[in-house]
Formats: sequence, C-alpha cells, structure tokens
Amino acid sequence: MKRTLFSLALAAGVALAGPAAAQNISIGTGGTGGVYYPMGGGLANILSRYVSGMQATAEVTGGSVDNLKLLGSGKADVGFSMADAGWDAYKGQDKFTGAPVPVRTLAVLYPNRMHVVTVEGTGINTMADLKGKRVSTGSPGSATEVMAFRLIEAAGLDREKDLKRERLGVAESVNALKDKKIDAFFWVGGIPTAAVTDLAATPGVKIKLIDHAEFVDAMNKKSGPLYVKDVIPAKSYAGQDAPNQIASVWNILVASEKMSDQTAYNIVKTLFEKKPELIAVHKEAQNIDFKYQNNSASPVPYHPGAIRYFKEQGIELR
Repeated sequence: MKRTLFSLALAAGVALAGPAAAQNISIGTGGTGGVYYPMGGGLANILSRYVSGMQATAEVTGGSVDNLKLLGSGKADVGFSMADAGWDAYKGQDKFTGAPVPVRTLAVLYPNRMHVVTVEGTGINTMADLKGKRVSTGSPGSATEVMAFRLIEAAGLDREKDLKRERLGVAESVNALKDKKIDAFFWVGGIPTAAVTDLAATPGVKIKLIDHAEFVDAMNKKSGPLYVKDVIPAKSYAGQDAPNQIASVWNILVASEKMSDQTAYNIVKTLFEKKPELIAVHKEAQNIDFKYQNNSASPVPYHPGAIRYFKEQGIELR
C-alpha cells in the first residue's frame, strides 16, 4: 500500500512538473534603421521555428558595444557585433577597460562598411573638410562610434577639438542631416542600410559618400589588423554615381563562453541551414558563408559548439 501511494505521489509530481520549460534566447541587435535589427529578427524567427524548445527574441540596442556588455551581464544570450568591438571586449580594452567580457564567436557574418555620409551643399568633399563641421559619430554604445574615432584619428583630426560632435544613431543622423542640424555622419553597416537609402531617396537631396580607404593602414597600425580596404559599389544608393573607397570590418555573431556547447551548435547549424530565409529578410545575409569562417576574420576565439559544427563541414578553427 505504501509503495502504491509513493508511486502515485511520484507520478503526480511528474505530472505537475509538466514538460521542460522553453529555452528563451535574447538576441542583442542594434537600432531600427540599421541592418542588425532586421537580420536579428530573422534569426530569432528561424531559431524559434526550427530549434525544438527554443524561443528567441530580437532586442533593439545601441549596437555592438551595448550587445557585448549585455552578454557580459547575462542580460543577452546572443549578440551582433563588429569584430573590432568584440576584440576590445575579449581583451578588456578601450570601452571595456578593466571589464573584459567572456565572449566567443558563433559565426562570421558579413562585412560592415564604414559610411561617411553628407549631402551636396555642406562643402565636405574629403575627411579633412570635416574640420569645424557638425558631425554625428554614432550612438553611444555602438561600434560605429569606436570605428569612427579610429578613422578620425587616422585622418589627422581631433574628435573633440576639430568637430562639433553629436552622438546619434543612423536613423536620427539621417533626420538631423535632412533638417540641417548636422553636416555629416558616420555609420558602419551593411549595404544597403535602410536609413541611408531613405536619405538618398529624399527629394531635393544629393547624397555624398566620402572616400577614406587611404587611412586604413594607419587605423591598423594603431589598433591591430582589424580593418580592410573596401568599396561601396556605385549605385548602392540613389544618386551615388561613383564607387566609394572605404574601410570595412567583419560582423560577427557572438555569445558568452558560458553558453552550452549544444545550444551554440544548434544556433550555428540553424543559421547556415536556413540562410535562404535570412536572405529574404536582408540581402547581406548572402555573405554568410563557410569560406569566411576563420580566425583572421574574427580575432575572438570561436565557441566550442561552433567549432564542432564547422569541423563537421571540414573547417578547422580555434
């Protein structure tokens, strides 16, 4: 009788416990005018649909630096980041001085292209022409700000003394430029970036993208081999008649080293197997490719779960 009662009680306990709780994943993205946010939403959708028991949500944030800090505090599980900001977080330097983040790479995504944006009528044709102008260097907590500061320094300008500086996200920068509250802005993102597309399509506005590839070597000399000379092709934006010679840095998808290997494996596997669904969200997803998975594109070490998946694809990483 006692055994029977015990068995019934145990069964009741199991029944009350019910199925295992869903695994909730928070994905740090960026502002609504950039590429991280829609792509993060697409990633959340495929993870929720195809990984059993997982519910993923894309969160609006200030960008790379914010995402890395959210990972460090345990308030986000996955984040989009530029490789340079990820390296700073991993090493505990620059905006992460004294507070390194145990960050690991899940995958290299697509190249993030530096836009130095102005319009005709501001008198800005070169980086040197930014001196004395009202310029947004990106929102606080963004890797745009990190890379903008490095480019400004490499171009021989002092960001505090030579610029009348604002700290706006890309959508806010576009609105401020339209309203003539600023003369130019920096933005690092995929192409096309929705907010920049909006600016270029504005009646009566002629967009200008400022060349700056010549400063990449100086940026790398100071910060390490993080940046590459790249091009925003002509006609990427309405009225952009010539190729724009620029600096680029890779975007990476990151997680904490504390994430379980299986969860990391599932995320990376789904990212690659369902890539066509991400391309439908934003065409930059077409650059997510096995050929870019290497320790040069991402100086941040890969997560063991990601290493396991890529090894199955014949790619050796560390």
